[in-house]
Amino acid sequence: MYETYYNPEIFVQTFDGIDRDKYVVATYYMDDCLPGEDFIDHFALVQAMALEGSTGTWEKVEEDTAEMRDVYSSKLVGYFEIPTDDPCRKAAMVQLAFPMAAWGNNITMMLLAIAGNCFAYSPTIRLVDVYLGKQFLDGFAGPKFGVPGIRQLLGVEKRPLSLHIIKPKMGMTPEQVADQCYQTAIGGVDMMKDDEMTSDVANCNYLDRLKAVNAALDKAEKETGKRPIYLLSITHEPEKMKERAYKAIDAGANGLLITYSAGLGALREITEDPKINVPVMLHASHMIAQMKSVSWPVNAKLCRLCGADLMLTPTMWSSIPMVSLEEGIRTSHMQLAPLGHIKPTFAMPCAGVYPGLAPILIGEYGTDLVIPAGGGMLGHPDGYTAGAKSWQQAIAGAMSDEPFVEFAKRPENKELRRAIWKWGYLERPKSPWLRVAPKFHPKHMEL
Repeated sequence: MYETYYNPEIFVQTFDGIDRDKYVVATYYMDDCLPGEDFIDHFALVQAMALEGSTGTWEKVEEDTAEMRDVYSSKLVGYFEIPTDDPCRKAAMVQLAFPMAAWGNNITMMLLAIAGNCFAYSPTIRLVDVYLGKQFLDGFAGPKFGVPGIRQLLGVEKRPLSLHIIKPKMGMTPEQVADQCYQTAIGGVDMMKDDEMTSDVANCNYLDRLKAVNAALDKAEKETGKRPIYLLSITHEPEKMKERAYKAIDAGANGLLITYSAGLGALREITEDPKINVPVMLHASHMIAQMKSVSWPVNAKLCRLCGADLMLTPTMWSSIPMVSLEEGIRTSHMQLAPLGHIKPTFAMPCAGVYPGLAPILIGEYGTDLVIPAGGGMLGHPDGYTAGAKSWQQAIAGAMSDEPFVEFAKRPENKELRRAIWKWGYLERPKSPWLRVAPKFHPKHMEL
């Protein structure tokens, strides 16, 4: 019986021709090589991958009909070849559309389709984007607060927010944690959070820690008139995590922290629960394990979809520069860009940042960001309170019309000046794209 090499239900498709409201479209970078072979059928590999993420297997069975594939199989809606000089190699951007009919708005099953066995088919494959159809998007609530809600809670309309990461990661008593939080709170910090590795240990239970921190913040609020949001870690097994969230809120928690290792489904369970009416931060460190296969912008979009009000994000300027300049910045775009009814999520460029980086971070990410600092606040030469003050001054300096270093020289900005003395500052390099030769760049007259 005559059969085409490429299944028409999968291949004779375009992005313009599908009902985009009913599909999730995954975009992959694929780079495949068969050394010594002079005939490379890339579509054969793409077809196997498309079937693996939907209806098929390596050997077609009787029940796997054209009618079934028409409804449930993924469709190739984009293939954009990247030229190579190697005849044994094929590289391309590949777009597969996965029908929602297969799994509804079940985020866990959706991940199996777009980021499951397909990674076994190509030695170099990376999921770089995901388009979410309206039918899928409408099934999610997204962040309860997001950028506008957190700004309203804190009474801060426009500027970036500072956040104190409690350090060391574990081992402190509740009283030690509370004292650290008090010192940064009177220094003006906007938010504070447990480290992602903070859990219940012999000398520190999460509820005891919350009670102690709340008492410290009560004291600081009387002195400053301002109360930071404290993001308490409740990361645990999913069922226990919800129980911990309820108990924490009953005990006065005004923010929660969950790590990505708990899973997107667990994050969604917490954020969509009407009884859990406080901001939820998503800590992304566990995403590092899948960096080669899934891009940070994709993860950011999915975490936003599942309700993260704020989320740690990578930056090239950190102490662990995991991604390119563009991927770090594009991650924040995914968190802030219009996405149906879903509220925007605060970006948090992180890891080894210090006050001297404020102009670069704000210049790259805009004002809708939270800047988290652990050592870059607590390591200030004049102590924790001075470290918190230095960040507030750095943010103000980065947003002023005055040159950053000149702003730091003002007498009232001693804390920022001391931070720059210890850690320095960076002037962002420039790439001369528009006028390639520096001699052609216009000069400005000093007035």
